[in-house]
Amino acid sequence: MTTHTPKPSVRSLLLAATCTATASLTLLSGCTSNPFSKSPFDTTAVASKDRLHKIDVFQLERAPEDASTDTKQQLEEAQTDYANVEQLELSLSDARTAALANNLGLSATLIAPEIAAQRVNQELAAFESAFTLSASWNETDAPTATALVGSQSRNQSITPGVRIPLMTGGEINVSAPINRNATNNAFATLNPAWTSDLQVSLSHNLLRNAGRRATTHALRLADFDRQTSLAQTKLEVIRVLADVDRAYWRLYAATKALEVVEQQYTVAQSQLETAQRKRKAGTGTEVDIVRAQSGAADRIEAIIRAQNDVRIQQRALKQLINMPGLTVDTETRIITESAPDPVEYLYNLESLTQAAVANRMEMLELEIQLARQAAQIGFAENQKLPLLALNYTYRVNGLAGSLGNSVDMLAQNEFEDWSVGLNAEFPLGNEAAKASLAQAILARLQTMASREAREQVITTEIHNAVDNLQSTWHRILASQDSVLLNARLLEAEQRQFDVGRSTSTIVLDADANLANARLSEIRAIVDYQIAQIDLAVASGTLLGQAKVEWESDPHLLGDKSRAKAKEGVTPYHPASGIWTAP
Repeated sequence: MTTHTPKPSVRSLLLAATCTATASLTLLSGCTSNPFSKSPFDTTAVASKDRLHKIDVFQLERAPEDASTDTKQQLEEAQTDYANVEQLELSLSDARTAALANNLGLSATLIAPEIAAQRVNQELAAFESAFTLSASWNETDAPTATALVGSQSRNQSITPGVRIPLMTGGEINVSAPINRNATNNAFATLNPAWTSDLQVSLSHNLLRNAGRRATTHALRLADFDRQTSLAQTKLEVIRVLADVDRAYWRLYAATKALEVVEQQYTVAQSQLETAQRKRKAGTGTEVDIVRAQSGAADRIEAIIRAQNDVRIQQRALKQLINMPGLTVDTETRIITESAPDPVEYLYNLESLTQAAVANRMEMLELEIQLARQAAQIGFAENQKLPLLALNYTYRVNGLAGSLGNSVDMLAQNEFEDWSVGLNAEFPLGNEAAKASLAQAILARLQTMASREAREQVITTEIHNAVDNLQSTWHRILASQDSVLLNARLLEAEQRQFDVGRSTSTIVLDADANLANARLSEIRAIVDYQIAQIDLAVASGTLLGQAKVEWESDPHLLGDKSRAKAKEGVTPYHPASGIWTAP
C-alpha cells in the first residue's frame, strides 16, 4: 500500500498561524497578570482606611466674651432676622403637588412598578422566536486499511433555522441543513456530494410542564409581582401625602403659636409701660414694674422657642415637598395659605370599616399574594407528574453533485422520511415535588390567617381614628369656650389694674391663661385636621380636593414613572363614612 503524504493547504497554514498567535498572546498576558494569583485590580477601594476606621473630632467655636447678653436686644435682632427673610405663600394643594413631583423617596418608589413591568416583558420574551445558524468545517486525514475507503475527506455544513417556542409547553424547530462532502475515495459516485434538506421537528411535553398554565407560570408570577409593586407604590403615595398634610398643619400650629406668644409679649410690654406711668404718677409701686419686667422676660424666652419650632416645622415640610428653590437649606419662610375649617361629621362605622377593608393596599397586597400562592400550588401539582415528551421529525431530502441540483431534488419532494418517539422519566419517590406542594399549601394557609389578622387591625384602626376624631372635636368646643372666658377675665383684670385694684402679676397670669387657652384651641384644631388625615389613611383613601394618579412617561429615559395630581373633587360623605371619587 502506498503511503500518501498530503500537502498542507493555504487554509491549514493560516489556521495554524492563528492558533500560534493566540497562544503567544495568552502567554504574554499571563506574564503581566497571573491567572492563578490575586491582583490588586480584582477589587476597588472606594473609601480609604482612615475614612473607615478613624473618627475625627468636631470643634465648636466659642462666642466672644464681649457678645451682647441683653435679651431684649437679642429678641429684636431675632425678630428682625425672622421678618426680613423671603416669604412664600403655600397652599395645601400646592404642597401635595410639589411632593408628588419632587419627593426623593417617592421618586425612587415610583420607578419600582416600571422595574416590575420590565420583568414581565423579560418573561414574555422567553416565548419569542429565534433565528438559529450553525456552521462547521471538518477535514480528516487518517490511514486506512483498504482502498475502498478514502483516507482524506473534507466536510462543510451550514444549517440555518428558526426555533419557535410554544406557550403550551413545546417547541417547533424548522431548519434547512446544507452539506458538502469531498473525499479522495476513488469509488465515490458523487465527489463532491451536496445534500440540502428541509427539516421540521416538534418537541412537546405531555404531562409535566405541559399546558399553558404550567408554561406561563413564570410570566404569571412576574405579573403578580408587578401588581404587588403597584399596590406598594400606591400605599407609599398615600403615606407621603399624609405626611405632607401632617407637616403642613404642624407648621400652621407652630406659626399660630408664635403669633400667640408675640401677642403675649405685646401685652407684657403694654403692662410694663402702664406700670411705669403709674409709678411716675405716684399711684403705682416699684414691685409692679419688676413684675411686669419679669413677665416680659418670660415672653421673650417663649418667642425664641416658638421661632425655633417654626423653623423646625418648616424644614420638615421642605424636606417632604423638596421644591426647587425651597430645599431644607434655604431660609425662605413658608406662609400657610390654607386655613382649617373644622366641622363635625357623622359616621357609619360599619360602612367605613367595609370601605377600609376594600380600599387598603395592604389587603390588596394580601389578595395578590393569595392569587400568587394559588398559582404556585397549581404549578407544584403539575411538577408531581412524570416527565413525558413527544418528539416528531419530518424531513425532505435532496442529494446531487452540485448545490443547485440538490436544491432541485429537494423541491421535487421525491425523498422524505419522518420519525416519532416518546421520552419518559418517572421519579422514584418524588419527595421533592411533594415537599414543594406542601410548602405552597402551607404558605397559602399562613397568608389567609394573616389576612384575617389584618382585617382586625384595620377595624381597630378605624374605630381608634373615629374616637380620636370625635375627641378632638370636643376639645375644640371646650377650648373655644375657655378662650372666651379667659379673654373676658383678662379684660376685667386690666380694668381692675387701671383703677389700682389689681397687680401686674394678676394681669400677666390672666394673659398667660388666655394664651394657654388659645394654644390649646390651636392644638385641638390641628389635631382635628390630623385626626381626619389618620382616618383617611386608615380607610385607604386621601382627604382633600386632589385625586392622585401616576403613569409612565415614554418620553423619559428608561420609562421612569411620574406622579401628577388631577383636578377633581374627592369629597367625604358623612352619611356613609366613605371617601369616594366624583
